[in-house]
Amino acid sequence: MIKVAAIQMVSGTDVKKNLLRASYWIRQAASQGAGLIVLPENFCLLESRQLLELGAQETDEMGLVRAELAALAKANKVWLVAGSLPCTGRPDGSFIADRVRSVSWVYNDAGECVARYDKIHLFDVDVEDGYGAYRESVLVEAGDQLTTVDTPFGKVGLSICYDLRFPELYRELVNQGAEILVCPAAFTFKTGEAHWDVLLRARAIENQAFMIAANQGGRHSDQRETYGHSMIVNPWGVVLASQEASGEGLVMAELNLKQQQQVRKAMPVLSHRRV
Repeated sequence: MIKVAAIQMVSGTDVKKNLLRASYWIRQAASQGAGLIVLPENFCLLESRQLLELGAQETDEMGLVRAELAALAKANKVWLVAGSLPCTGRPDGSFIADRVRSVSWVYNDAGECVARYDKIHLFDVDVEDGYGAYRESVLVEAGDQLTTVDTPFGKVGLSICYDLRFPELYRELVNQGAEILVCPAAFTFKTGEAHWDVLLRARAIENQAFMIAANQGGRHSDQRETYGHSMIVNPWGVVLASQEASGEGLVMAELNLKQQQQVRKAMPVLSHRRV
């Protein structure tokens, strides 16, 4: 059994304030025994032209946010999936002009950065809410590589927010050995109310994997509201823990990987595939 945590936030445009809140919840989760902690998408800065400035800063591993994340992971002896941060550097070291990558960094319990995932699917959609039209690709360049990372708790497959609507991504992560799937997100209230729960449970069920989903949850401005309901789901689709209220919070659960193997053995759907 391992204990994991999903942190829910209501991030704004003040990077230092957002980082302080993330730090607080990481320490809270660690003090309650979590070994693996997941932050939400855009935990340090929720959509702003500041993305370019922060992205340039956080390309360096000694940037304000990344240095603090490494220190928090080490001091609290936890593995940390750091939601998403803007980054102006691609994995090959080349520079991105006028845009950023949305990157999820993974830190081990020694504070070492051991993996990165660049968000593949970008949220260019029209939503019937106060914001109306979302065009993530204006400021963000899509990634093109899947990422799994070996941890003491099992192999973890990485994704971010809008990726959740693309089941083929998760199936390939499982093909690569993922037992735990993570989804840092900033789902809008409108789309979250309609689809968040069912998509998370579907991805867990069809892949017989645990899903840890850390969402933004609250009102960020007059136009922008996110759904929250951060949750942890088991391979049978059972919601082990969920935050029903809006606002910041901490969702924790114990994962039983032996039970997961029993589920995969009793109903071996992954080996029954024909297409």
